[in-house]
Amino acid sequence: MAIQMVDLTGQYEKIQPEIDMALLNVVKKGAFINGEEVKQFSNSLSKYLNVPFVIPCANGTDALQISLMALGLQPGDEVIVPSFTYVATAEVICLLKLKPVMVDVDLHSFNMSLSEVRDAMSIKTKAIMPVHLFGQCVDMEPLLEIANEFGLFIIEDCAQAIGAKYSFSNGETKQAGTMGNIGCTSFFPSKNLGCFGDGGAIYTHDKSLADKIRMIANHGQEKKYIHKYIGINSRLDTIQAAVLNIKLTYLNEYILARQKAADIYDELFSELNTVIVPHRSSSSTHVFHQYTLQIKNNKRSELKNHLGQEGIPSMIYYPIPMNKQEAFNKRARVCGNLLNTNYLCSSVLSLPMHTELSEEHQVYLANILKSFFNK
Repeated sequence: MAIQMVDLTGQYEKIQPEIDMALLNVVKKGAFINGEEVKQFSNSLSKYLNVPFVIPCANGTDALQISLMALGLQPGDEVIVPSFTYVATAEVICLLKLKPVMVDVDLHSFNMSLSEVRDAMSIKTKAIMPVHLFGQCVDMEPLLEIANEFGLFIIEDCAQAIGAKYSFSNGETKQAGTMGNIGCTSFFPSKNLGCFGDGGAIYTHDKSLADKIRMIANHGQEKKYIHKYIGINSRLDTIQAAVLNIKLTYLNEYILARQKAADIYDELFSELNTVIVPHRSSSSTHVFHQYTLQIKNNKRSELKNHLGQEGIPSMIYYPIPMNKQEAFNKRARVCGNLLNTNYLCSSVLSLPMHTELSEEHQVYLANILKSFFNK
């Protein structure tokens, strides 16, 4: 029984006529850069997220870098990041000669530990970059209180959590990426909202900040050949925007499919005391970019090999914490002992999760997984 980690072909086949027509229209018009589809997507995503300004760009990493550039941080300024995340979050900080300050994460949600954030602050701290990991929001309300108390910027890295909703104590609900000063996302093909190549977007409620972001993403141009800032060249091309225009209309459906698959996994593993299923926050929905188990008793590597021998893919996100990556030697400040991060790096295992995942496949996978622990 063939099971895929991500099934982009199956997803495409269900919407093939719409996608093919959208791509053909771009080719016929020949406006491959800054075509009308890019503006259309920006407007549609703005409405979906209920945020007034959305600036598309070339990829999620650029989105993070442009955001930091727009905030006017100076070399040596510190930005607090979780230690358990993809490298891009801290990488862009170092590229701008800022200093990433790596803090531990919560053992249940995998997201940034807020108590660690307070401990990590110094007079050089200027921003916090929470990562909504695997599809679930960081506990943003207390984090925003910390940022307001100390006058810090918040850049939300929501590359894995587009469509997740956070509920505040007053009943207000906001989308991931729309609560801080700036939100950044990626449209890498395997993301919940993915294009057919690279793509990204930046969002904010602040018009002046949006104007600056837009200029920085276009060589710092205020007008053609008038360069107000040092910028970069980072555009979402028209073909990718055309794909995203179609897929955005299906995003809520895709999220529901992932949530249903996650519920099925939970039930299948409910009596298995050798794994811990993903935690569900009381303040955030979970859109399940990944379905990530914690494997007990140091059995992660053996289980992964066992699944692989049976033709079942799985992934380890992330085997080496950022604080132990050579690239950050002498470039980062590490706060605390990062015990949770180190434990998670040695125990997490992500199972196949995508919109085309069938219950039959999940039952088959679960039986193989259970057989490993029952042998």
